[in-house]
Amino acid sequence: MPHVRHWLVISCIAACFGGSGVGADDPISFNLDVSPILSDRCFHCHGPDAKNQDSEFRLDSRDHALADLGGYAGIVPGDLGKSEVHARIRSSDDSDRMPPPEAVRDLSDVERDILDRWIEQGAPFETHWSFKPVPKSVVVPQPVTHPTWPRSPIDAFVLSRMTQAKLEPNHEAPRDKWLRRVTFDLTGLPPTLAEIDAFMNDEHADAHEQVVDRLLSTEACAERLATEWLDVARYSDSYGYQRDDERFVWPWRDWVIDAFRNNMPYDRFIEWQLAGDLLPDATQDQILATTFNRLHSHKKEGGVAIEEFRVENVADRTHTFAGAFLGLTMECCRCHDHKYDPVTTKEYYQLSAFFASIDERGLISYFTDAVPTPAMPLCNDEQTSQLAVTAAAIRDAEARVARTRDDCDEAFTAW
Repeated sequence: MPHVRHWLVISCIAACFGGSGVGADDPISFNLDVSPILSDRCFHCHGPDAKNQDSEFRLDSRDHALADLGGYAGIVPGDLGKSEVHARIRSSDDSDRMPPPEAVRDLSDVERDILDRWIEQGAPFETHWSFKPVPKSVVVPQPVTHPTWPRSPIDAFVLSRMTQAKLEPNHEAPRDKWLRRVTFDLTGLPPTLAEIDAFMNDEHADAHEQVVDRLLSTEACAERLATEWLDVARYSDSYGYQRDDERFVWPWRDWVIDAFRNNMPYDRFIEWQLAGDLLPDATQDQILATTFNRLHSHKKEGGVAIEEFRVENVADRTHTFAGAFLGLTMECCRCHDHKYDPVTTKEYYQLSAFFASIDERGLISYFTDAVPTPAMPLCNDEQTSQLAVTAAAIRDAEARVARTRDDCDEAFTAW
């Protein structure tokens, strides 16, 4: 299981390799190369949105794309000559050509080649990338030999993608410049003069690796990495809306920083934030982590429609969960089945039900600084001990009251 630092690195690397960059002999990726073309050029008329259909032929699933249309098919895997899609996108007849001449977006020659090669390679469809299991092993590409690259498996991936784009790696950065870059990347701060001098004078073969290990162990690095997650979780120190009063949620921010500092396993990082309070004998930290679900704006205006904004809070939690953990935007399917969303409206509300059972109202206290429910006191060890003693005293007093009441009943009866 990856840890939170690994998750952030993987996300950054994946962002660098998005989009189409296929070489002449590379396998076509449906999600990266084909799906964007179909969505942008074809789905308006041949997609899943029934109300927008101008044709019975659909390209949003393999079953539809390969269906018998009366002696012919839109796509015949591996056979361009029998695939109607190939004939239509290559046709010079305006009455047959797809997209039609009046379409706002036409296909480029490169896009036609990608669709043809995809058909020739068997026209495989893929589920949305975030629904696919994480690969257990990855084949390191074997790029064209380069004088200085690759030095590591990650370099091999970078160089392979650059070769596809007909780009050349830059010359190796000077040591002082490299140190400045990596220090900014991992801590958000420049290196100190002492750190520069130490690195410039370090002639060991693993000097670069030692710098990275040192930076990863710093408090500044934990804070720098945590800022990425705070943005995902829509963290703020105020409630938003017209009053925008201050709110007390910085303990959760510190919990996130601690998670990155300790390199918490990613599955635990998710579990605690989504449902830490539901774990058996949940600890204070596990409950605190669920603040993630409560970082949306809160309404204070006296005339607010309470149920309306309670539902808005549920929707916000649902959208944030989708963006943070599924890699999806779900705002569209909140209202209708959408041709670009792999989630239906029914599925949207099935998912949102998990976030609708919080004991809350759509309005928080206007006249006090009370933390909106559900809320939890955060105590140190001494305070926790004092609360335990006080709670025991309260239970003892309640028991004495109950005994006194029973004794009074007996005395009254006897009287």
